[in-house]
Formats: sequence, structure tokens, C-alpha cells
Amino acid sequence: MSEFDGRLALETGSATGLGRSMVVKLAERGADVIINYSRSASDAEETADLCRAAGAGVQVVQADVSEAAGCRALADAAADHGRLDILINNAGITRHAIDHQDLNALSKDDFLDVYAVNVVGPWQMLQVTKPLLMAAHEHTGRSSAVLNTSSIAGVNGMASSVAYACSKGALNTMTLTLARALAPQIRVNAICPGFITTRWFRDVMDETRFEQTVARIEALTPLATASGPDDIADAALFLVSDASRHVTGETLLADAGMHLGRMP
Repeated sequence: MSEFDGRLALETGSATGLGRSMVVKLAERGADVIINYSRSASDAEETADLCRAAGAGVQVVQADVSEAAGCRALADAAADHGRLDILINNAGITRHAIDHQDLNALSKDDFLDVYAVNVVGPWQMLQVTKPLLMAAHEHTGRSSAVLNTSSIAGVNGMASSVAYACSKGALNTMTLTLARALAPQIRVNAICPGFITTRWFRDVMDETRFEQTVARIEALTPLATASGPDDIADAALFLVSDASRHVTGETLLADAGMHLGRMP
């Protein structure tokens, strides 16, 4: 049997990048999956095809997690199965304002937009899926697993913008709060990647700048590498697997040691 045989996983923001890597790995290890996208329909279908090729049952749902109706549509898809074993809150956005000294680079609306997806979205997803997560626990006797995709930015404050860093700090705190509140039926953890070689970074850089950034990351991290999406996905799947059955309320730094810095 595969590790996640018989389990249903719902992942927001799972059409591309890290989201795609996580959901495909879940499918390859036996889970049926619900794939979510907001705008990238063609990417979501490519991801779905990869999951189907692995033998998984697949649903694709377009939904914006900043809207209550979008979260309800995702919960309704899971409700068709009667329970939900794994919820991964991966959808996220930023507003780029690299110069943190420029306090005029972000508006109130920028903050609200980022928080609506990165903080309120996971909260709303848990609101609507809690009964299904509880039902899975009742059916299996196993704690259901919730994973929030956070960021090293929520720990060290270094990010694409102050708004993004603050939102991930809030998500880390929410992870702690809900891990207490929802135990023992539901485990809640977060993963905090650093730099990942995905479109998230490529889309805002030309190729030369991207390569320079990768080289700088490799020079600064103790493991002397820039993480790819599969590297982070492997760590993420630990947190939703039975191997982490005694782990809840943790924020796992998966950044090749970036938070430590290199010895001079």
C-alpha cells in the first residue's frame, strides 16, 4: 500500500510551483486530490493530468480563497466524499515592495489584499472544512492534518514586502493557536520555505537577475543550495503523513539553513 492510500487531500493554490509539487507527490503516494486554482486554468489541468497519471482520483475547482463563497465551493467538493483527511493552505500572494524603508510603497489596500489571501483564506478554509476534518478523524481514529504554507519571511521579516512578511507572521501565530484549539482531532502545522526556484520569483526577474539571485542564495546558505519545489514538498509531506503523527503547532523552517547564515 502507498502512504496515503484511501485519503483525500485538498490543496489551495495547487496549480503551479510548490503547490503542484505537493499535490502531485500526494497523488503519487496514493491520495485522491482536490486541486484548486484562482486564474491559471491551463496550469491546473496540467497538474490534474500528472495526478491522474499517478492513479489518483482528481477534482479541479476554480475558487478564490479570499472569498467565503470560494472556500465553500472547495469544501463542497470535499463534502462529496464525506470527509477530508488533509488540508493544505498553499494559496498566497504578495505585493512587491523590496525597499522596506519606503513606507509609501504599500497602501492600505495592498495590506488588506495580501492578508485576505494569506491569512483570512486559511482561516475561512478551516471554518468550512472543520466538520469534514473531524469526520475523517472519527472514521479513522487518526488526527486529520492541516498544513499552512508560510515563509521564512514570517520568522525573519525579510520578504518581497512588509505586507507579505507580516501576513506570514500572522499565519504562523494562527498555526499555533489552532493547533491548540483543534487538538486532538486535527493537527495543524506550517512549513516555512526560503527562496524556491519557481515562477513566484522568476516572474519578477529577468533571467540574468534570477541567476544572480540563485548564486547569492547558494553563497549565503549553509547547505550551499537554492531549494527547488520538490525539496520543499518532500518536507511538507512529512507534516501531513503518519510519520509526524505526534507533531502539531510546529513551524518547520525548510530553507537550506538560510535563517542561520554562513560562517564568515
